[in-house]
Amino acid sequence: MTDPNTISADRLSQRGMELLAAGSPHDAAEAFCAAIELDPAHVEAHHGLVRALRDAGLLEQSIAAALALTALTPEDPLAHTALSISLQHVGQVPEAEAAAGRARILEWKIQLQSPPDEAAGAERKL
Repeated sequence: MTDPNTISADRLSQRGMELLAAGSPHDAAEAFCAAIELDPAHVEAHHGLVRALRDAGLLEQSIAAALALTALTPEDPLAHTALSISLQHVGQVPEAEAAAGRARILEWKIQLQSPPDEAAGAERKL
């Protein structure tokens, strides 16, 4: 039975999103960190932390969080995109372009593994 007084990682992550939307990136980062402490594999909290740190101007920490996210979810195109954006903010353009390229490749892999949609199939018949 779950203790109703226990704050879940999901709830902390949601609170972080609310704080980000309210323009409080430092507080949001704290909420995301708390969520990650409860559940180190909470992908949404990791994504939120990267964004919150970047919005707070803590760019080196944002890069570190994005690198941790790419280690946690190496096949996630959004993780590599988040890394690319953070790297762009500190002027590490070649590294940012490499991360963006990795994101594109992963997205293409996903598209190639997906069955073609019906609209594409209908176009082929024409």
